[in-house]
Amino acid sequence: MAMSSGGAEGEPMMDINTTPLIDVMLVLLIMFIITIPVQTHAVKLDLPPPSPSNPPPIQPTKNEVAILHDDRVLWNGTPVDLLTLRQYLNATQTMNPIPELHIRPAPDARYEIVDKVLAVTKHADVSKMGFVGNEQYATSF
Repeated sequence: MAMSSGGAEGEPMMDINTTPLIDVMLVLLIMFIITIPVQTHAVKLDLPPPSPSNPPPIQPTKNEVAILHDDRVLWNGTPVDLLTLRQYLNATQTMNPIPELHIRPAPDARYEIVDKVLAVTKHADVSKMGFVGNEQYATSF
């Protein structure tokens, strides 16, 4: 291996000492990596604005299941139990066209009751279902 020792005695070295330069660059790299902001896991979507000229088609029959804060389940405004709800849902699935099912849980309804209602709708093979009233919570989060 060849090493340069500066030639004859008393002559200055002509090579640059790169060790301090590499140290400074490594420190700057570490500082850059540390100061990078942590990325959030949010997915931002640019949704198109609703078009007033293209309203959704109006279904002839829409049924609403409301779940109240006192654990009552209402079918189109009439209190029902889960067995009756299942019978109504089975009857709607045999109709032509199949009516939409709108589920409207109260903001303070217990999750257990909402879960049971969703299980009943799943067992009844409801295909046209949606949650309504969630627009009021859009500014809450």
